[in-house]
Amino acid sequence: TLMATAFFGYVLPWGQMSFWAATVITNLLTAIPYLGTTLTTWLWGGFSIDDPTLTRFFALHFILPFAIISLSSIHIMLLHNEGSSNPLGTNSDIDKIPFHPYSSYKDTLMLSIFITLLFIILSFSPNIFNDPDNFSKANPMVTPQHIKPEWYFLFAYGILRSIPNKLGGTLALVMSIGILLTTPFTHTSHVRSMTFRPFTQFMFWALIATFTTITWTA
Repeated sequence: TLMATAFFGYVLPWGQMSFWAATVITNLLTAIPYLGTTLTTWLWGGFSIDDPTLTRFFALHFILPFAIISLSSIHIMLLHNEGSSNPLGTNSDIDKIPFHPYSSYKDTLMLSIFITLLFIILSFSPNIFNDPDNFSKANPMVTPQHIKPEWYFLFAYGILRSIPNKLGGTLALVMSIGILLTTPFTHTSHVRSMTFRPFTQFMFWALIATFTTITWTA
């Protein structure tokens, strides 16, 4: 949900890079046999990316954060009802402390720091995360030299570009994101922490190294 919200927001400036990023990513639907072209036309609201596409992407970019807030609220509620794990994997009831003032002050501090950083960036360097190509007006007749997604999509984009077959690349991209959803179902050990599990530590750092390498390469 978060990645979808970010993608829809990336399209909204309607500059050259936003336009072509939307074109390339939504075009991946055409890799689906039989239904691909119909689905793409349905998503675009026409036979090419135009005002209807921008309107529906804006609507989704506005609505999806409310879904994120709802899911986060459920997560926090369950966390406070059930409690979190600890490095030993033992019962944490004896270690519980009142939420206020301890956790409430801690959360307020982090929130204040993040909001302060956000306002500093907005005030002094508002274009620091922008792509220079996005200052050019969107032109469907001219393709940018390099179509670059945002940095947090680079690992998926690198996997997509590394496979010459369109359908294969699209499936690999979807699976590289979809596999993250399997984590709660595959982590079945009674010991939740990696502290005393060297093999799990190796697997975790191998994942981080792979993610970093693919992101850098892309």
